Amino acid sequence: MKPVTTLQQAILHFADPDNCLAFMMARRWPDGVVKCPTCGSDAVTFLKSRRTWECKTKHKRRQFSVKVGTVMEDSPLPLSVWLPAMWMIANDRNGISSWEIHRALGITQKSAWFLLHRIRLGMQDAGHGGGKLGGRVEVDETFIGGKARNMHSRVRKAKGIGPGGEGKTIVLGMLERGGAVRTAVVPNREGATLQPIMREHVKRGAKVMTDEHAGYNGLEDDFLRGVINHAVEYVNGSVHTNGMENYWSLVKRGLNGTYIAVEPFHLFRYLDEQSFRYNNRKDGNRVISDAERFSTLAGQLVGKRLMYSALTGKEGEKPSF
Repeated sequence: MKPVTTLQQAILHFADPDNCLAFMMARRWPDGVVKCPTCGSDAVTFLKSRRTWECKTKHKRRQFSVKVGTVMEDSPLPLSVWLPAMWMIANDRNGISSWEIHRALGITQKSAWFLLHRIRLGMQDAGHGGGKLGGRVEVDETFIGGKARNMHSRVRKAKGIGPGGEGKTIVLGMLERGGAVRTAVVPNREGATLQPIMREHVKRGAKVMTDEHAGYNGLEDDFLRGVINHAVEYVNGSVHTNGMENYWSLVKRGLNGTYIAVEPFHLFRYLDEQSFRYNNRKDGNRVISDAERFSTLAGQLVGKRLMYSALTGKEGEKPSF
């Protein structure tokens, strides 16, 4: 069969449960060694009729599927739904809403919403395998929230939205030119908040470019700092934050155009989603294909779990599929 390179081909290919299983097995167990996720025993038998495995050691949950130990664990949705959904969210530049997944894949909107958030957990790179950012790093912060002029006065008052970003959620971004981007939701713009995050993610001695915000004063002790005064100019030689600001435009295009309303409680998940797509757009000068990006995401699902009660902040509630 020809390689899967488009969404249409992915839907047709993954309509076959055997193809789904083979794809996930190659990423879950690339060395072909299957161990029981409960007890760690390699004495397991494949049950072909059920496409599951059974551990020969007697204990609870002896039978397990390729979903166990991933964000898909305990989901009644088949891989034929999960994998096309992963393809869409990994490759749609502005993201895809739960309503689109609901209509396209024939599941409820509530199920689609839960599914997408679990996939976003897979997109999260908590370990930052690429290490710290280095070279020339642009740093900038932005405000996420509705525009005050578009809100009714009652809404503005209830949300505490005011001039200068008051009442909005603040996000700090760090972009290595030609490399990866990192973001973090922060409570304020003070130096005591911003600078420890920067020192955690940026190599000491790197050339850091910021605007004139006072919260960055003092970075000179650890970095070569270039400052651009946006009241005067946007570029001064190699000193600018245009790359970071372009990234913010991508984030806001997705939030305002695709997702429309995002609670601050969930904002970091949407930032993880956009960062994954951005960080997997190129490998050096080579453009990463949709199929490669999808495959990378599939390999990041293992060892992660998101319960519905944690997602909603309501203990004991389960989704209605």
